[in-house]
Amino acid sequence: MEKIPYLKMKGISKRFPGVTALDSVDFEVAKGEVHGLIGENGAGKSTLIKILTGAYEKDEGQIYINNKEVQISNPKQAIDIGIVAIYQELNLSPYLSSVENIFLGQEIKKGNIISFIDWKAARKEATRLLNELGQNIDVNVPVKDLGIGQQQMVEIAKALSKNAEIIIMDEPTSSLSLNETEELLKTINKLRKKGISVIFISHRLEEVFQICDRITVMRDGKKIVTLETGETNKDEVIKYMVGRSLEQQYPKKPFKRGAEALRVENLKRKGVFDDISFTAYSGEILGISGLVGAGRTEIARSIFGADPRDTGDIYVYGKKCNILSPRDAMKEGIALLTEDRKGQGLILEQDIVTNITLSSLPKFKEKFFLNLKRLFLAAKKLAEELDIKTPSLYKKVIELSGGNQQKVVIAKWLCYNARIFIFDEPTRGIDVGAKVEVYNIMNELVSKGASVIMISSELPEILGMSDRIIVVHEGKITGEFSRDNADQEVIMKAATGGA
Repeated sequence: MEKIPYLKMKGISKRFPGVTALDSVDFEVAKGEVHGLIGENGAGKSTLIKILTGAYEKDEGQIYINNKEVQISNPKQAIDIGIVAIYQELNLSPYLSSVENIFLGQEIKKGNIISFIDWKAARKEATRLLNELGQNIDVNVPVKDLGIGQQQMVEIAKALSKNAEIIIMDEPTSSLSLNETEELLKTINKLRKKGISVIFISHRLEEVFQICDRITVMRDGKKIVTLETGETNKDEVIKYMVGRSLEQQYPKKPFKRGAEALRVENLKRKGVFDDISFTAYSGEILGISGLVGAGRTEIARSIFGADPRDTGDIYVYGKKCNILSPRDAMKEGIALLTEDRKGQGLILEQDIVTNITLSSLPKFKEKFFLNLKRLFLAAKKLAEELDIKTPSLYKKVIELSGGNQQKVVIAKWLCYNARIFIFDEPTRGIDVGAKVEVYNIMNELVSKGASVIMISSELPEILGMSDRIIVVHEGKITGEFSRDNADQEVIMKAATGGA
């Protein structure tokens, strides 16, 4: 049955100097529909949403709400007609309570001549909104003391307090655990039943298929197609997203395994991990799998010297090394690409050249000065090799897409001449096309004799790209599998503590 549009965007265009961000885009959302909006980074999703929320003004086109044309020139106008966005970076004041955040700028007051905030009424209403979402949160607690999932529920309650009819969720599950994600999806179902429309933007196609009624795919500033979720599949959607058929979502290339690169023996940190022993070889990708909280990241950080260990030995190319700090690990050619690339892998307000070369500045030193020409040319060469998409190498990395930010981190370690690469959640928060590019970079590293260790929560990624797989459960290795004898069932059995 054809869905009657509640929101209708028709012929929306937006141009910036030298760039057409949106080219005559049509987009519709029905009342009470969860509509997936997907596409690679740079496809135009963010620009479309910013026009809908009043952050940008459209150059051409019309917007209709319930068949009535509306003008949205600023965020207040969007809120007034019931459009509220919840972004990946939550817009909450951490030291204020939930009730203060929910009603910030729209306080419930009492009194006529002299008015005061009616905290009793505010707390009662905040509690009611959160209870409607199935949440039992103390509304007096500062939001900084809540989990990320609970903070997101406060954001949703805040949207409901503004009588939102359309809630836009931009990458809402990127920082959530599996349980928190399931809780959020249940909440979205509750919003749907209340007749609230949700625009769901995510790179996680599994969640898009799980929760969305329809999916609109964008590419290069254009709407490509809108599909009924039940009448399509992941492969078809990916094909529309990237504009080509992906013969392999995981383009694994086999290479001959070389010499031992990294060996760890009996690594232990009380209460975190115990008796961790494994070997990684040149010319292979070693996958490390396990559930969230299993200790995978902690093991990687200990090997890299970022976190202490109680006991255990580390050997690099057969030589026993005393790695007590990241600088010690770097001297041995070990690179750690953290899952938090924005917080720990990059200096967001600095440009691409600075980020690529910062760890390697001594190699560009001549007498008392840096040779800035050599430094720039080294960054330029790596940026071209990794196909970092940017109009200028002096662009701040905060302005790059997630996939290009990840490439800058890889370039930094290539500039440093690392030989052992530990990737922690290498494709988190980046789109399908950029994922394939990262996988191809891994292949290239391995083909040149590097050793790649890949920690991932995505089982298809682990199975698709690893030569060998070790599984961690509650800080212990519970399984090791070759590529040929691994499948999702045996990995999950080991990840949940089975032999």
